[in-house]
Amino acid sequence: MNEDIYQVLLHVHSVGRWVLLVLLLIAIFNSLVAGQRPFIRTDARTGLILTIVADLMLVIGGVLWYFGEWGYNQIRTRGMSAVMKDGVARFFVMEHLLLMLIAIILIHIGKVQGRKAISDRSKHNRTMWYYLIALILILISVPWPFRQNFLDRGWY
Repeated sequence: MNEDIYQVLLHVHSVGRWVLLVLLLIAIFNSLVAGQRPFIRTDARTGLILTIVADLMLVIGGVLWYFGEWGYNQIRTRGMSAVMKDGVARFFVMEHLLLMLIAIILIHIGKVQGRKAISDRSKHNRTMWYYLIALILILISVPWPFRQNFLDRGWY
């Protein structure tokens, strides 16, 4: 892959993280303060936009993983055994990918809870929990610049 295209996708993926985090916080806050309020169209739209952004991040991340230096290329050149012994390589090859995939699945499940034939309070409660767990997994699996192995990385 062209290095310029890779850098653009990496930048979009890094900025997209903030969009996704803000949308998750909005969706969680919205569900927390909803109380007995009906599950309205705005709630469903928030979930839809959230899943669209999460899916876009997954596609961009998959392209970066496959064509970049920290994904499939690490397995191909070094072998899985060597990758698993290297903390940074293991993070990008396995941990980041799997935790983000689980988080996106949870976001989708949370969105579906809003369409179920259950009480509005249950809809808000369920979406809040699925989104909150997804948020925690995402926060754990982002290569934050304050983490030991990622001190040289920026905030976006």
